[in-house]
This record gives sequence, C-alpha cells and structure tokens, in this order.
Amino acid sequence: MPTTPSGFGRRAVLAGGLGGIAAVAGGSALPMAASAGPISPANWPGRVRTGAEVAAAANWSMFTGQKLGVISNPTGVLPDYSHIVDSMVTNKNLTITGVFGPEHGFRGSAQAGGSEGTGTDARTGLTVYDAYGANIAKFQALFDKSGVETVIFDIQDAGARFYTYIWTLYNAMAAAAASGRKFVVLDRPNPIGGQADGPLMRPGFTSGVGLKAIVQRHGMTVGELARFYDGEFLQAEVGKKLGKNLTVIRCTGWQPNMLPDQTGVPWVPPSPNMPTPQTAQVYVGTCYFEAVPISEGRGTTRPFEFIGSPDLDYKYGDRLNARNLPGVRFREAYFVPTFSDHVNQTCAGVELTVTDPHRYRAIETAVAMLVEARRYPNFSWVHTGSQYWLDLLSGSDRLRTQLDSGMEVADIVASWQSELAAFNRQRAPYLLYGHR
Repeated sequence: MPTTPSGFGRRAVLAGGLGGIAAVAGGSALPMAASAGPISPANWPGRVRTGAEVAAAANWSMFTGQKLGVISNPTGVLPDYSHIVDSMVTNKNLTITGVFGPEHGFRGSAQAGGSEGTGTDARTGLTVYDAYGANIAKFQALFDKSGVETVIFDIQDAGARFYTYIWTLYNAMAAAAASGRKFVVLDRPNPIGGQADGPLMRPGFTSGVGLKAIVQRHGMTVGELARFYDGEFLQAEVGKKLGKNLTVIRCTGWQPNMLPDQTGVPWVPPSPNMPTPQTAQVYVGTCYFEAVPISEGRGTTRPFEFIGSPDLDYKYGDRLNARNLPGVRFREAYFVPTFSDHVNQTCAGVELTVTDPHRYRAIETAVAMLVEARRYPNFSWVHTGSQYWLDLLSGSDRLRTQLDSGMEVADIVASWQSELAAFNRQRAPYLLYGHR
C-alpha cells in the first residue's frame, strides 16, 4: 500500500449519545501538556489504551440503540488481539448493520491494490461491504443500503499521506456529513509519532493516494486527522461539517514522541507489506522507490527496508553512508524479490537500518537515496496514466524536477519548509495529544 501503478485506482465530551467517557474528544482539544524529549519505559505515564479499549471497557454501551456500521480491518484489535467486531457482536444490545472493508479487505486477505469484495463474514455472519476505493457517493450508497446510523472507524494508520486508509476515512466522513449520520473514530497512536514533515500536496495532483492538501508525514493520529478534515475540508466538499456528529474516543497515556514498543499497543500489520512498526518508520520515505525501476523490497522479508535492483552495486551503500545522514546506516545487501519489481532477479543495493529513530529523517533520507540512485544506468521515472508516479506520491512535480536538475538534498528539503510551517499552524487547533 499504496498500489504500484499497475494497480493504481487506489476538550469536552460531545453530545450525541456518547457521553460519560473521559477519553472522548470532539470540537476542541482536552488540555494536555506537551512532552519533551524521548520517553523510556522507566518513565511512562502508563500503558497506552486505544480508543477501542476505552469503548470496550464500557462494554460498548455508548452505542446501544443505534444502527452501527464499522469500517475496520485486521488492525482493529483489543489488547488480547480479539477484533472489535468480534467483541461487539457478543453484546446483544448492539445492532451492527454492516462492516466496510478498505484496501486489503476487512480480514486482510488481499494484496496491495486489492479487496475481498462484498460478502458474508464467516465468523460473525455480518455483511461486509467492499469499500476499497469508495468515493463519497459510493459510501453514501453503502450506508443507505446497510441502514447504518452511526459509523465507527478503527484502523491503524502508518502516518503517511499516501497510505490509503486515511482517505477511506475522509470519504466516509464526508458521506456521513452529507447524509446527517454520526461518525465515531476509535483512536490509535501514530506509529511514527507526532512530527509533521515533507512537502505539501498541490492542486492538480490529487489521487487515491492523496485527496487533500496535507504534508507527506502528517504527524497526526486518525482521530486528529478526522478533526482536521472536519474543520478544514468538509464544508467545502459537501456543504456541511460533521460538527457535533463527530466523536473521537481518544487514546489514554499516549504522547507524540513515544515509539511503538513503548506503548504496549498490539501491532497487527495494517497491510501485507507493513509487517512491523519499523517498516512504517521508513515507508513514509522509501515508498518513493515505487516511482522508479528499483525494488522497494516488496516480495522480501524487509519491504521498504531493502532497496535495490540489478543495476545497483556495493558503491550505492558506500555513497549513502558517506553522507552521514542522521539516525540511519546502510548495509550492503543482495536479495531476490518473490513478486513485484525485479521478481526472481538478484538485486544489489542496501538494507536501511534506523539507528536512532528520534534523529532519523525518513523523507530527507529517501531524497538522498534517489539522488544517489540517479547515478546508475536505466534510472527513469515510472508513469501511471498521464502522470509520473513520484508526482502523486510527493504531491507535485517539484521533487522530480528538482532531482532532474541535479539539486542537492539540503536545498530540496529547504524548499518545503515554509509550507510545512504553515501546515503545523493549520493543524494545531485539532491536536489532542499536546502541541508539537
């Protein structure tokens, strides 16, 4: 996720029956002190509880008497790894009228660019509707068909603009706003933290991997993103906001500079090529390699950490290490992808290892990797339809033209700093877990 071009297509408690839960947030943020510096397990504020765990602790009682639709995938789990839908169906006071599966499907059996289709879930007997690639109109039709009154969203994000689940969230929210339905986000930590980074998407470059103008590493949880969408985009999109019909059941104990292994929150791969939280750390940068004829490690045990092709050699890693990029080292590596780019061919390149996640800058690192990759023969830009895939991933044609002109990494990174600063100011009112 996202698909490769061949598969492209891809604070007070609010009113509305969800009162009485301390972790609920809506129109304005609960005050919380900003954290400073790395957090170690020795000085945690306590184990992090997701929004799903908070709701389950109350036996889902806040949803009694409503016709519920759940947008989720295998990541919607409780601390014992049971799925929220499997938990909810045991409460006889709840009525679930439909489940909606995003890219990869509700139970996660489909590869990138695929879905499980519409059918009956074997475990629960519920109807699961195929929502991969659903636009606002399709979501409205699905909500109407299922009879849902309150939509619940619980999916683990990876923190990147081009990870499609956040646009499933957006379209579902817009459909709910347009039709007067309630929308509830069960929040989860952002696995790559609360810092925003990277270029802003520009007009003319919207796609299934970027519908609205946010930066490449948005630095928000899905709950914060939902509040941001509601405050910044929905009025213009569908003529109204969700407003009090939006509720975020927030995490407790999470701080934006926590690493995933400090939270105690179970990690379930949100897509087949996102096996670990460490994958997410690098993915927000190395996904750029989908846009060139170089393997991004799909079809290996280290997707987005292995980068290579038959045209690269050991000098690639040497040149990257010579740059002394912060928080990362490159090991000379050889691998044979079992699918995707260069399938069954020996690829030379690197294994990227994050040595200090608090210093590591994923997007800057990926830009440096592209600069060095351009030294090799057969380097080119992959097209999807009439556009370059890198333009859609990075949000404009600026990065590609900068690289083609021979611009150095520091100047490329400097080119997006003013828009990044503006984005940080824009998102500040919607943050739930401290300013950053």
